[in-house]
Amino acid sequence: MYIYKAAVIGAGAMGAEIAQAISFSGIPVLLKDVDRARVEKGIEVIRKIYQRRVDRGKMTQDELEKKLTLVTGVTSYDGFKDVDLVIEAVPEKLDLKRQIFAELDRAAPGTAILASNTSSLSISALGQATTRPHKVIGMHFFYPAHIMKLVEVIPGLDTSEETTGDITAFAESLRKLPVRVNECAGFLVNRILMPYLNEAAYCVQEGAASARAIDEAAVQFGFPMGPFTLVDNLGFDVCREVVNVLLDAYGSRMAPAAIWERLYALKRYGTKSGAGFYLYGERAGQPDPDLERVIAELCRSRQPTAFSIHRLVLPMVNEAIRCLEEHVCTAADVDLSVIAGLGFPQSKGGILHYADEVGLDAVLKELEQLAKAHGERFWPSPLLKRKVAAGHLGKKAKKGFFEYAE
Repeated sequence: MYIYKAAVIGAGAMGAEIAQAISFSGIPVLLKDVDRARVEKGIEVIRKIYQRRVDRGKMTQDELEKKLTLVTGVTSYDGFKDVDLVIEAVPEKLDLKRQIFAELDRAAPGTAILASNTSSLSISALGQATTRPHKVIGMHFFYPAHIMKLVEVIPGLDTSEETTGDITAFAESLRKLPVRVNECAGFLVNRILMPYLNEAAYCVQEGAASARAIDEAAVQFGFPMGPFTLVDNLGFDVCREVVNVLLDAYGSRMAPAAIWERLYALKRYGTKSGAGFYLYGERAGQPDPDLERVIAELCRSRQPTAFSIHRLVLPMVNEAIRCLEEHVCTAADVDLSVIAGLGFPQSKGGILHYADEVGLDAVLKELEQLAKAHGERFWPSPLLKRKVAAGHLGKKAKKGFFEYAE
């Protein structure tokens, strides 16, 4: 199925950037939101993305104007009668998304695919709100969507193979890297990312290291930015929604560090609110007594714990292995996704290649030590234990999560 016309629901930053990516590929796209002001703000985001291309000499002003004619801002479903694809990009609230999917089911033709840009919610539950669950699928872009190449393609329980193939081909037409992910809470990338961010928060609240020192260690390891810089840019409120979905699905191993709720209660949502783990705007670089007080209160009843970069990285490795156990995707797709979607150091080959390089026996031993010190969130996955027992120790044994030539 070729996509001749598309629509995006939600003209916020993510929705606008998705619409820009679609228009850049030459496809007309409707950008819908609840009022004209939000729609115009979204179109302005698109114009600024194109203007940066003009400023860098990558397109002419005339080409910019032609691309913008492909984007039509709307506040109703009147123009949806001939769309081939709708991508929903509204806040991470299941009831809101289900309501929108029910509306789209009535507004869009029966042949249209209805996709969600959700980062963690059930695609099957969204499909159930329609009369066409075989046409409902997850199409999860990564922020910023006009730059990041990875797109998770997530079929629900009722999604047809035809729909999955159509969305994979469409993602490729946008010059993206689609990775098929079998449905699970958090899908692939966020499921691997959150234990990393959460363990960084535990380290801060336990006095193991400062946010700044942890960020510097992560950058030295090879990440493009540290976990706290990333959280502040993503937004506390966004991360909080994902954490709650993962906690509900996977239980106590995803239990959030207490500092998340403490800072959220102080309305420290990150860069957009002027404060998160760091201060921004006029307060940038100034003393931060509120954060210091929260950390002091959380540290009061315990001795400081120890920090190491592996304390952050190994929970990611462990969760990636659990994804393999559950057949969420392949080992190769895990490594592609963490490099393209998380910025895991490309020089390390991806997170499972990194585990193979370190040695799976060494990874298991360190996870067991961390579990003894910090609890069940470090409990090694059964597949890791089986690999070690079988002598599949990684690169040194020529076999781990990948096979290596002599």
